[in-house]
Formats: sequence, structure tokens, C-alpha cells
Amino acid sequence: MVKSKQKGSRNERRSVKLLETAGYTCMKSGGSLGIFDIIGISATDIVLVQVKSNHDPSPAEIEVMELFKCPKNSKKLIHRWNDYSRFPIVKEI
Repeated sequence: MVKSKQKGSRNERRSVKLLETAGYTCMKSGGSLGIFDIIGISATDIVLVQVKSNHDPSPAEIEVMELFKCPKNSKKLIHRWNDYSRFPIVKEI
């Protein structure tokens, strides 16, 4: 059985790898204490990503993400990694 923190860290690294492949420079938030786990910056836009394993964020978490003020050229994303999937389910908030 994989510990949930290890699984979450592994899925965050997988999301970073996908974003870097798409041309973003990424920064992962230490300890996941912020609203978003990953910030990705490219020449044209910014992505703020919340990574989840096997479930969507709670309605309260989604509300906090929706209320978060960010630049107009940014996107707020949820990467949901289901067990054994090769790619995340991506939702934009």
C-alpha cells in the first residue's frame, strides 16, 4: 500500500513533467500548504495547478481557488490522477 503523501508527491512530479514538456517552467509548493501545488510560467501565460489523486477537490477547496485573484493571462487547473492512468483528467476552474 502506498502512503497518500508519497502518492501525492509522485503525482505532483508527474504534473510538473507534463507542464515542462509543454514549455512551462514550474515551481512546486513545498509541503502543499498553499492553495495551488504547482505554478507554471511560460512566455505567454501562467498556470496554477491543484493536483489530486483519485478524487476531485471538495466544494470548499474549489470555492477558495475560484476566489483567488490572479493575472488575466493565468489559468487555474485541477489535475486529477486516477490510479494506473497515464495522464491526468484536467479541469479548468
